[in-house]
Amino acid sequence: MRGVGVGVVLAGVVLLVVAGGALFADLIAPFDPLEQAVDRRLLPPGRKHLFGTDGFGRDVLSRTLYGARVSIAVALASVLVAGGAGVALGLTSAYAGGRYDLMVQRGIDVLHGFPFLVMALIVVVALSPSPAATAAAIALSLLPLVARVARGAALSVVEEEYLLAVRATGAGAARTVFRHVLPAAGPPIAAYLAACLGTAVGAEATLSYLGLGVPPPYASWGRMLREGSRAYFDAAPWVTLLPGLVLCATVVSLIVVGDRLGRRRYRACGERRPQRVGRPRQ
Repeated sequence: MRGVGVGVVLAGVVLLVVAGGALFADLIAPFDPLEQAVDRRLLPPGRKHLFGTDGFGRDVLSRTLYGARVSIAVALASVLVAGGAGVALGLTSAYAGGRYDLMVQRGIDVLHGFPFLVMALIVVVALSPSPAATAAAIALSLLPLVARVARGAALSVVEEEYLLAVRATGAGAARTVFRHVLPAAGPPIAAYLAACLGTAVGAEATLSYLGLGVPPPYASWGRMLREGSRAYFDAAPWVTLLPGLVLCATVVSLIVVGDRLGRRRYRACGERRPQRVGRPRQ
């Protein structure tokens, strides 16, 4: 615990609770998230329904737990895809240089020029709304950002003397990039990917709120906000506020942990502390 701030500890606890709720939703959830009952519509939070019920009589706590599973799964999938493709492009671009680097950077500029919602709309319409389409839309939006961070991290190590020695031994480009460049450039990339995970959770909620994300009958945080805010916010604010608080706490905790990872890497290496890792642009 020494050297770890209270905020980081609190963020870790929040993430553990949310992850545990998503993994064990089948055991923890007191009700079926899809079960409807007219006689318990819009019940306020109480002993039986800790988060109250929505306009269809569904338990909000159960839907929040199952929504965490969907939202986190979509976010993880999108960050894994964007991370794998973006890191590969960034590292190879920095290592190869020349015309290949120029071509990759121009392609990244084209992707980065599309507003997030425009790109997401194109992908979702092309694939039809589904968890896979939502993950693909978020991954495509994050890919150019990850690639730029990976390239910048790799540029600081590609000219190191030990890499010149590795090349002199006849090691291939792929071996040099992924066995020697990636470990040296990995910590700042990992810190950025942690922040991207928070962005992906928020992006999934945004798409679902706009009707472009996960479709019914899936319970996701964004869809819960959409359903609660449009019809019941005045009469039953808990339908929107409680899932919204869980969403905000999760996103902020992921960004705090990502920032901590970035700062720890620089302190361990005795380097100048970097600026705070910000939330990637949506």
